Amino acid sequence: MKTLLLTGFEPFGGAAANASAEIVRELSGRIVAGWRIEGAVLPCAFRAAPRALARLLERHRPGAIVCLGEAAGRGAVTPELIAVNHDDARIADNAGHQPVDTPVVSGGPAAYWSSLPVRAIVAELSARGIPATVSRSAGGFVCNHVFYALMHRLAQRRSRVLAGFVHVPAAAETSWPVARSTASIAAALDVTVREAEARARTAAAHKRSSPSRRPRGRANKRSRG
Repeated sequence: MKTLLLTGFEPFGGAAANASAEIVRELSGRIVAGWRIEGAVLPCAFRAAPRALARLLERHRPGAIVCLGEAAGRGAVTPELIAVNHDDARIADNAGHQPVDTPVVSGGPAAYWSSLPVRAIVAELSARGIPATVSRSAGGFVCNHVFYALMHRLAQRRSRVLAGFVHVPAAAETSWPVARSTASIAAALDVTVREAEARARTAAAHKRSSPSRRPRGRANKRSRG
């Protein structure tokens, strides 16, 4: 069975809870369109979170990756369109680290696009009456840091795995119950899995239709004489 890795973050900034972690705990182990959801909660720390994510990727070898975070001041589910190579933390992380105007990866590209079906996710949630919009900024805290680190790792390995980041409203600040965010993310995962399957079918069809190359062997060499 194929695996989708779903991550959230531990509480930070003195908060008692983090909606992303609660969503992950609720959805972990579920089967979505034939895919198993493997959930994990990452430390809210610039240095530790990418290392923890890398270990999860090695352990599960997922076919798709969706990272979640909690966004203060947002009243909608917001799939992130782009990860930027820039840390600019307004507060310290849970390890006391607060990078300001520093790159996520020194010498790395300025940005990476999400490979999730961002607009399809927004369309599906909107059709269900769930407020959702595309976001063009994942912020300057650990969320964007992990998002960029993930996409950089995949790019370095030339991986075509669908991956990206989705922010959910902060339950403590809004009227959004965690259950609503959980249902929203479950729908987003369904869209992601269907897109992954569609791309796999397209790739397989393209491979079948591509003309095979004749191997070069001794017989070919002799025929030239």
